[in-house]
Amino acid sequence: RNKNTLLTRNQTMTLFRSPIAAAFLIGTATVANADSADVVSSRLQVHVPQTLFRPEGYDHREALFGVPPYGGSIAQSVYYADSDLCDPTVDTRKGYPIRSKDSKGKMEPWPSPYILLVDRGGCSFVQKVRNAQRSGAAGVVIADNTCLCSDKDCVSANGQDVCQPAEPIMADDGSGGDISIPSFLMFKVDADQIKAELQANHMVQVEMQWALPKPDDRVEYDLWTTPSDPVSKDFQKKFKPAAVALGDRAYFTPHMYIYDGIKSNCQGFDGENMCFNLCTNNGRYCATDPDNDLDHGISGADVVKESLRRICIWKHYGEADGVGVEWWDYVSQFMERCDDPDFFANDDCAKDAYKHAGIKEDIVERCMRDSGGLDKDTTNTFLDLEMQSQVKRGVVILPTAFVNTVALRGGLSGETVFTAVCNGYLDGTEPKICKECDGCGDFETCVTKKKCKGKNGGGVSTHTFMSSILFISIIFGGVAFWHYRKTREDMREQVRGILAEYMPLEGDDGQVGSPMDFARRGGSENLMS
Repeated sequence: RNKNTLLTRNQTMTLFRSPIAAAFLIGTATVANADSADVVSSRLQVHVPQTLFRPEGYDHREALFGVPPYGGSIAQSVYYADSDLCDPTVDTRKGYPIRSKDSKGKMEPWPSPYILLVDRGGCSFVQKVRNAQRSGAAGVVIADNTCLCSDKDCVSANGQDVCQPAEPIMADDGSGGDISIPSFLMFKVDADQIKAELQANHMVQVEMQWALPKPDDRVEYDLWTTPSDPVSKDFQKKFKPAAVALGDRAYFTPHMYIYDGIKSNCQGFDGENMCFNLCTNNGRYCATDPDNDLDHGISGADVVKESLRRICIWKHYGEADGVGVEWWDYVSQFMERCDDPDFFANDDCAKDAYKHAGIKEDIVERCMRDSGGLDKDTTNTFLDLEMQSQVKRGVVILPTAFVNTVALRGGLSGETVFTAVCNGYLDGTEPKICKECDGCGDFETCVTKKKCKGKNGGGVSTHTFMSSILFISIIFGGVAFWHYRKTREDMREQVRGILAEYMPLEGDDGQVGSPMDFARRGGSENLMS
């Protein structure tokens, strides 16, 4: 039995360390509704030539990386790179349409701003978009090179022996944090038409648009994460002032992602927990091991316990108003005091975080017990609800923020979420804080003080600017006056020297005097009297 147990433990460690296994676990929760997050978030349209215009737009897949301008659009001319753009050295003087040549006989580069059409294949989506971004592209459309199996016309027209059952997800390969431009994947049958126009040297204009549902004057936004997720920690530490500033005009809901241990075969037929300390409730609720060490540090079961604790804190301190000041305070205090392998699972540390966040321990602990607890082979109401919600919402990557049910793409930052929230209001109903801080150069200071210093780019206030001008004027004035006095004194010294070389002059009274007498009197007398 010990040998079998050791084998199972090693298999379990391999399973939860493997990115493929992690993707499988996520897939078990999202496969039924994986596309739900992409239904209404973006739109791809061709405006020029008019023959390619479609009232409903073009089918596409939106990248899970990059920073789309939510509530806005990018409408620019398209240039076909005629390349898969896997080489970091991008030749901006090739491709289509053909441009005029410069004085050296080389074709002019793609004129900015532009959207770049790139062939699929050869490297990851992230690598292609990164190289396009470095070349100056405002957006990227990747042309698929494989027909859908359901599109018989495409398959027969291209004579392809291989087809794909569905378009791939433009996932982040783990290095897409530096990507700031948006990108789409366009189906082959549609991308081929655009390529043909460009290769015929015809201009094509495409619009990439991101719209958020705007049902009313209140926006709802969610965050899906785990207590051990490193990516969302900075957001959770800093977004409280923005949540408070939005007040009752926005309703926030934090969600904890829980792996379904039963679907992942962590509960054996005899009810035994096959995944050991990765799960609670005899293998029902699981989390990945943050430090990949089943024997030391933070365990998956510790993460599940902290997840339930945060769910209960929100139920009692945030669900009523959708702001949850105490919840934000607790998370911040926990990260400051307990986010360490030695203290993460320490109940005393959690109690200390309760105290500093103004939370009553007995309320939270009772909530955790009454929901079903974590020890026995029983269901936990709140954890079951979280698993049901993550399937319904179609969570495909962690962390993910949703605004009005639309998943936000790109890096998770307070400014990105705030901008998306502000663009989710019915036109004309935006709260004052959105008008003041959306687009402010110093976002964090603006939401704290509710005043933007230098709207749109970190300028200075009028008072500071005028004070600086006055100070500089005084300095220059003082320097000019000093220079004037010094120059005048230098001229007097020169005059004294010149007069000293001449003969004595006769004064008005007939007395012979020294020329220096005149100079000493400051030149107040006329030498020609």
